[in-house]
Amino acid sequence: MEPILVPSIPERLRTGFLSGMQTSFKLIKFVLPLYILVDLLKDTAAMLWLAGLFAPLMKYFGLPGEAAFAFIAAFLLNIYAAIAILAPLELTPWQLTQCGLMMGIAHNLILEGGVLGSIGTRGGFLTLCRLLIAAAAGLTLEVLHRFWGG
Repeated sequence: MEPILVPSIPERLRTGFLSGMQTSFKLIKFVLPLYILVDLLKDTAAMLWLAGLFAPLMKYFGLPGEAAFAFIAAFLLNIYAAIAILAPLELTPWQLTQCGLMMGIAHNLILEGGVLGSIGTRGGFLTLCRLLIAAAAGLTLEVLHRFWGG
């Protein structure tokens, strides 16, 4: 029987650190440009017009119209893209919690819906369920927030 070779602690730390740095650089390459783009566009006429377009829907969740862009990014891409869009918007802690709750339920819908469909489930139906549950959770949180004087 051969002995099992276990990497030393310094070797495991080095490997973990390098892996973490690789992941960080992948995220930075994606998140930083989105953050800069939203920060540059947030006060332009086009962004204000689009935010006004989404404002009637977003008010039900206690959020400004600009937050809709983060939801679109979360639904179509991933949470990291949504964070990059939310960061320059200067939302309150409660609004960020509201976004986090809803985006945590419904994110990366295209990819995950495709995966669900590929394993034999009804991916489109489950994607719709995730969207409806996220909306219900968001509406519930907004009602509770208003009830407790938010």
